[in-house]
Amino acid sequence: MILDRQAIYEILSAVPDPEVPVISIEDLGVLRDVEIINDVVKVTITPTYSGCPAMDMITVNIKSALQEVGISKVEIKMVLEPAWTTDWMSEVGRQKLLEYGIAPPAQRTTDPSFLHGLQPEISCPQCGSSNTTMISLFGSTACKSLYKCHDCLEPFDYFKCH
Repeated sequence: MILDRQAIYEILSAVPDPEVPVISIEDLGVLRDVEIINDVVKVTITPTYSGCPAMDMITVNIKSALQEVGISKVEIKMVLEPAWTTDWMSEVGRQKLLEYGIAPPAQRTTDPSFLHGLQPEISCPQCGSSNTTMISLFGSTACKSLYKCHDCLEPFDYFKCH
């Protein structure tokens, strides 16, 4: 295969997030850059938070996706700065989260409601009601909170803003 940055980026844009497989690492905003230097593909990724356990699997999946098309010289660079933000999530990714049953981030930037002792208004991904309450700051993963809808009575994850 001829090493082409755009073709490699397209291959990697299909790599799913291991914790929420309906969203790709590109839609999540984890895939930051692809470079080709001296026949080595260098992929830059940023974790959703420092210590995210999914990053090891994402690294394995990136290398595997590239190996499937004959690219074996791969370096993965994990950068923590600038810190990942939910602003990097694509609109397609947000919609995929909602369809999967996870409420996407309510805002485009860090949610300031906690500064005033308030909880953000989160709509239920099942029925659309905003009559919801946070049950736990941490849901199925550290980047999500657990909520309950008081109208349809379903629990759901909310992907926290940060």
